[in-house]
Amino acid sequence: MHRMRALALATAVVGAAIVPASATAPLTSAAPPPCSEEPRENPISEFTSYDELLVELDRIERVSAGRVEVQKVGESNRGRDMLLARVGTGPKVVLITAEIHGNEKTGPDATLDLLDFLGTSDSAHAKRIREQLTVVAMPKINPDAGALDRRGNDMTWEEVQQRFPQLAAAQPPWNYYTDQRQGDDYSQRPGFDVNRDYNPDLDYQPRPQDFPGASDQPGWFISPETQTVRDVYKSLQQEFGVVDTYIDLHHQGACYTVPGTDRFVTMSLSGKFVADPNTPEGAEYAEFADTFRPEYSKQLNVAAYNALQAAANHNPEFGNITLYPQDIDLPGTGLGAFQLNGSGAVLFEVRGQTQTLGEQHRAMLTRTVYIGLDGILSAIASGQVDAIDPADYDRIPPTDRGQQTKTALTDIES
Repeated sequence: MHRMRALALATAVVGAAIVPASATAPLTSAAPPPCSEEPRENPISEFTSYDELLVELDRIERVSAGRVEVQKVGESNRGRDMLLARVGTGPKVVLITAEIHGNEKTGPDATLDLLDFLGTSDSAHAKRIREQLTVVAMPKINPDAGALDRRGNDMTWEEVQQRFPQLAAAQPPWNYYTDQRQGDDYSQRPGFDVNRDYNPDLDYQPRPQDFPGASDQPGWFISPETQTVRDVYKSLQQEFGVVDTYIDLHHQGACYTVPGTDRFVTMSLSGKFVADPNTPEGAEYAEFADTFRPEYSKQLNVAAYNALQAAANHNPEFGNITLYPQDIDLPGTGLGAFQLNGSGAVLFEVRGQTQTLGEQHRAMLTRTVYIGLDGILSAIASGQVDAIDPADYDRIPPTDRGQQTKTALTDIES
């Protein structure tokens, strides 16, 4: 393997009151240092490739003495295996997915580090997580995009129509890329942003009248990548009754700052993806009113935030955590769809993507994801998540997006 993986866990402070980022560094009004979102070619060889992922998962399974089970659960559109790793025997299941966008690469590395620790450590901390939780991780859910180092998968609209004949006369969906995006040319190898291909109705079948759709509308499960994640989720529902927690690992812009400071945001968090079905704004999701748990999603996010603020005592960059835009309605994401189906949901949005930062800050950013994951797992396993005040979620500082608004999504994430 191209590097040794870190196994030490940061101590997570999960039940205490929220610790503001200002506790770790002084607020200033200075302008941030130069930063650019202009796409460029960057080295990415230090991130785990698809082939390296296969080797590493095999190694973790072998050295775990039966604690970690790895299985193939599907194939990408271009025939790459989609793999799932499972560790723990607890009654609550946590599903973690990473790299649905192929230019967002810290998630797989952090997930492998976590599996390595949970599979090999005899510490009391690891034992408690294994006893109280079942952790299910899918480190690369869009391996074709990962191989191309781009956001969208590798799939044409014609291939979709062949698989779904009922769509023969339908328009391509709004998230079908055939042009330039983030420095990548999709004209010769089109693809879809499969992060908008989910649907809250887990049994949904594509209908021509639902195309081309829009960002604030459900998706269609037209890609094999999202179909596989959906099928894993449904199987876990059947086994556990409810998927307690769903965590999806992403990246965002490189140049956002913590409000009132010149510090770049290390990671943003969110537990808000759709309107509450119990409110007039969420009336279209009324059938999910009984399963929706927004307060639990907030508690999970605060657990991650508090763990990172505690870690900021050792590295201040771990404390530069903000809240992702909240005025969004994204039922076509896995987070929105699975939250409506009863899961506490957490979004990690790490600083920068490969076309902006490449491998810069890779170790620190990967560690940030790892600490946040550990904070959530620790809080659930210990039961301390129930003691967290959901109101602390709204005290997480918003993201300062500079000349852009502090709430609107941009081309980087839309």
